[in-house]
Amino acid sequence: MKESYVNLINIRRQVFAKIAKMAYDGTDLSELEKSSFEILPGEVALYRDSIFRERAIVDERLRLTLGLDVRKPTDYHRVTDGISEADVDETQFIEPLVNVISFACEACPTKAYNVTDNCRKCLAHPCTNVCPVNAVSIGKDRAIIDQDKCIKCGRCKETCPYSAIVKYERPCAAACGVNAIESDYLGRAKINVDRCVSCGNCIIQCPYGAISDKSQIYQLVKALKNNNHIYAIIAPSFLGQFGPLATPVQIFEGIKQLGFEDVVEVSLGADITTLREAKEFLERVPEEHPYMGTSCCNSWTIMVQKLFPDQYQYISDSASPMVETAKYIKNKDPEAKIAFIGPCISKKLEALREDVKDFVHFVITYEELMGMFVAKGIELSEIEVSKDIQDASTLGRGYAIAGGVAEAVKNTALKIDPSREINVEGASTLHECVKLMRLAKAGKKNGYLLEGMACSGGCIGGPGTIASLNRVRKAVTEFKNQSEYETPFDNDTIDEKLRSK
Repeated sequence: MKESYVNLINIRRQVFAKIAKMAYDGTDLSELEKSSFEILPGEVALYRDSIFRERAIVDERLRLTLGLDVRKPTDYHRVTDGISEADVDETQFIEPLVNVISFACEACPTKAYNVTDNCRKCLAHPCTNVCPVNAVSIGKDRAIIDQDKCIKCGRCKETCPYSAIVKYERPCAAACGVNAIESDYLGRAKINVDRCVSCGNCIIQCPYGAISDKSQIYQLVKALKNNNHIYAIIAPSFLGQFGPLATPVQIFEGIKQLGFEDVVEVSLGADITTLREAKEFLERVPEEHPYMGTSCCNSWTIMVQKLFPDQYQYISDSASPMVETAKYIKNKDPEAKIAFIGPCISKKLEALREDVKDFVHFVITYEELMGMFVAKGIELSEIEVSKDIQDASTLGRGYAIAGGVAEAVKNTALKIDPSREINVEGASTLHECVKLMRLAKAGKKNGYLLEGMACSGGCIGGPGTIASLNRVRKAVTEFKNQSEYETPFDNDTIDEKLRSK
């Protein structure tokens, strides 16, 4: 959720904090019935046309935060229905991950081209001349587009000398790079789960907050209260997320105060992934595989699997940094339960995979973590701690920014074999990822290392982030330059066998 959507951020934070506090305090979940009244007191609506509608929407957010399904408006269900399934200390996940709260959706019109007041009714009227279906005509005051005839080709917009024609698109659909947003019988957004890759970009683009994902906050907090072996692993994009005054060490200490045994940088796992992918690329490309795609972005890999199944074999077999970090901890403490904290909601699905679920037990976002801080009354900037964090190399910490993964793998591969010529290309946003894969499938990226990131700017633009891209990019860059290790080969935390060239 980005900084400019302040009202939505506040609502989401209140919901996350409410559920986290209920878990920390041991409040009976039957109290959920009155939670929306506590979040939205009084009888005057703050954001919509009715306080009752606002509370109904908050009720659904509360359910989703517990990991429960959204209720259908056509069926009668109590807010607490299914609550016993959520009242546990382990992940309880019911697909789908991303959900539309239908009565929060304003049924925005789908893609259309409209004429604005800029129209001058010019003599040339190129808009009418270029329209292939005669959908544009000149009216009394301006050009007119017949929406029933229009095929949405955009030629009229491109040719207008006054930029008088604008393209309108439903925000959630415009953000979806795999065309997973459809409409129900009332024109409201509906997600095609067969196409959805759970990148979460529709969530952060909807200005009505009508789309949300399911959370594991409640179950995680219960686990923290019942288990002394729960570790947090935090993604490299955590810098700058919790305000300009909160230092990395204060954030780590704040997480420990939530009940975690310890906190480890996922950048450590990024170093391990870098070493594995560098060796994999050198061994397989081009002899076995025409190219290799990176493995760290789960939505990118799901997209390839769904839309380009014949190309999926060329995505790296290496585990993602999240998984490698979790394996590192499990080797040290076999009883460990591990919670990943990051910018990504798709990691919640990755953690359910058969080859991952024994290593990563919970996944929450920075936004959800902030709700936990609020619930516990933790003010990060006031924490006094003196400790240096040195889990990872400069290259590993750079994974958060688009291009960072490919840079790390390429530089590491060249350390192993300086004679190799390695071409890299990256894409951030699913729209660009799809374009890149079309070129790869056509054989135009043979020999390349391809980096796919579902979010704009890379992980620093993920749906679970709190701060702006520029602030986080700057903070990540500063932090990675503070590492004692330049490359994964220098990181003596990693097993020496893996670091051998």
